[in-house]
Amino acid sequence: MLHDLIGPLLRPAFHLGTVPTSWAELLGFATGAVNVWLVVRQNIANWPVGAANVVLLGLVFLDGGLYADAGLQAVYLVLQFYGWYVWLYAGDGRDALPVRRTTPMEWASLGAATVVATGLLTWMLARWTDSTVPFWDAFTTALSLAATYGQSRKLLESWWLWITADLIYIPLYFYKDLKLTSGLYVLFLALCVAGLLAWSRDRRAAVAA
Repeated sequence: MLHDLIGPLLRPAFHLGTVPTSWAELLGFATGAVNVWLVVRQNIANWPVGAANVVLLGLVFLDGGLYADAGLQAVYLVLQFYGWYVWLYAGDGRDALPVRRTTPMEWASLGAATVVATGLLTWMLARWTDSTVPFWDAFTTALSLAATYGQSRKLLESWWLWITADLIYIPLYFYKDLKLTSGLYVLFLALCVAGLLAWSRDRRAAVAA
């Protein structure tokens, strides 16, 4: 039953040259672009759209041998619901959450968690999988988790983490023949820059008020 549901999503929707692009990758492209655009606008609908996106990309990454990224999507799915709740209720007086700067303690915690997660995942991928890019798969996974947590708390600097991750993801996915996903991350990179500028303006306006 599950195979009957997943199978069609992994079939080619079209080809980019000789490289097939699956329906899951195509739908992941569309939902991913909409998701980041909604995050830039601080629209709460980004979280359910993001949930659909991580399920689709999880299938793409698993099929492409990017095991850490595939596993990351399961964690993302949990974070989608966490972020949805936090954006709704974690502000002062349980109102909407405002954009804020990352504190030194948060930077230290995120940095330490990223280093530990990268080391652990690199070892696991090299030892137990046939991943051809264990370090980069692990590092982008750890960095993306830190960025997603920052996004869920509306930390302004989470955009810098996403920008760094995207600059690595673009050539990584191209190398793994996920051409459309690589192109999606070029779009993500542009949207992340737009998000950084938009959230910075919102933060300045809030401080001025």
